[in-house]
Amino acid sequence: MSGQVFSFSANKRIIICLLVNFLSSICIVFINKWIYVHYGFPNMTLTLVHFVVTWLGLYICQKMDIFCPKRVPVRKIAWLALSFCGFVAFTNLSLQNNSIGTYQLAKAMTTPVIILIQTAYYKKTFSTKIKLTLVPITLGVILNSYYDVRFNMLGTVFATVGVLVTSLYQVWVGAKQHELQVNSMQLLYYQAPLSSGFLLCVVPIFEPLTGDGGIFGPWSLPALVTVLFSGVVAFLVNLSIYWIIGNTSAVTYNMFGHFKFCITLVGGYLLFHDHDPLSFNQVLGILCTLAGILSYTHIKLAEQEEGKSRLAQKP
Repeated sequence: MSGQVFSFSANKRIIICLLVNFLSSICIVFINKWIYVHYGFPNMTLTLVHFVVTWLGLYICQKMDIFCPKRVPVRKIAWLALSFCGFVAFTNLSLQNNSIGTYQLAKAMTTPVIILIQTAYYKKTFSTKIKLTLVPITLGVILNSYYDVRFNMLGTVFATVGVLVTSLYQVWVGAKQHELQVNSMQLLYYQAPLSSGFLLCVVPIFEPLTGDGGIFGPWSLPALVTVLFSGVVAFLVNLSIYWIIGNTSAVTYNMFGHFKFCITLVGGYLLFHDHDPLSFNQVLGILCTLAGILSYTHIKLAEQEEGKSRLAQKP
């Protein structure tokens, strides 16, 4: 009975965290796009603000006794911190230099790359059924993005590098939590300031510090408030990513990402159907993606139950 209560409680926490990630992830895309288009705020500097606000948020949580920091050797998380910089920076650069359709299509490639990395370097095995669920998901994203996919050399380079770095980052997030025996907050508490330090060394090389477009430039109050709000939302995104991957897997997190994509399209149609109608291809794409996600969820749960049965049968 206590095991069932614990399982229900754990599932409840996962659902809450998925909901937080769902709302914050959608919010951050539109806020960042607004900041780039209307204020021209520099990309790397915005990423740095996100890192700093994330660490401040965790520092406040630690002072409120929400979690207890655990000392982690810097060398153990250095590559994770660098990949975190690349994950956020190249994701934002892809969003900044590509259409939304191209950006979403590139993100869809993260799932197969993660499976490839985990299979090749971590000797993790995935059943054929799990791999086959990627087919309708990828097809669905292609159909959804078809009319908004516009390739350019710079945007394609950013999107490709972004997929590779994001895949590595998400794999390492789960691996490091298990390797170092830390939870999501404990790992992010040390990794966020380290990533900030790395990025602080790079920002002056690629972006101005003063004048128009510089971090210390003459920004308006609305611009600063929007950037700060973006940082708070980024804190929720980063924390929920760590928690979801640490308690499920990188592949499961990506499947949830595809679900968010479908909901965003449907929500946009329901709210703005006169200005943002869904084409037949998009409806078909949404159905394909959802079919793939439901298949993955069903197969994953069946495999977990099978694994539990095997453990129970062992003497």
